[in-house]
Amino acid sequence: QVQLQESGGDSVQSGGSLRLSCVLHGYISSTYCLGWFRQAPGKGREAVASTDASDHVLYADAVKGRFTISQENAHDITVYLQMDNLKPEDTAMYYCAVDRGGPICSLVVPDYPAQCSGSWCTHYWGQGTQVTVSS
Repeated sequence: QVQLQESGGDSVQSGGSLRLSCVLHGYISSTYCLGWFRQAPGKGREAVASTDASDHVLYADAVKGRFTISQENAHDITVYLQMDNLKPEDTAMYYCAVDRGGPICSLVVPDYPAQCSGSWCTHYWGQGTQVTVSS
């Protein structure tokens, strides 16, 4: 069964840094795409960054030059989001998600919740980790 577990969220001051981690438990596909998304209070979920099995990366314009996505493939795949020069507008709940070469590969927010049939889902979301940046 595929599960995602995020960690690393915290409260920091403007200009600070954080590194988020997301561990992918279980196997989904050899053509997977992993992404980070965020949702601020009262707003919709937006894409932040994505990577794929070939290490191609994409970034939203709002985070280019400040955030870096990377992955580590050991027993489980872990995707990281290094966030530097944080701004108050980066405050949000951050989620990671994975699909089988679908919308995440193009930095498009997949449906939430995902459509599932039993334990098989079109994609999978983690539970989220909170990032708060104060000015």
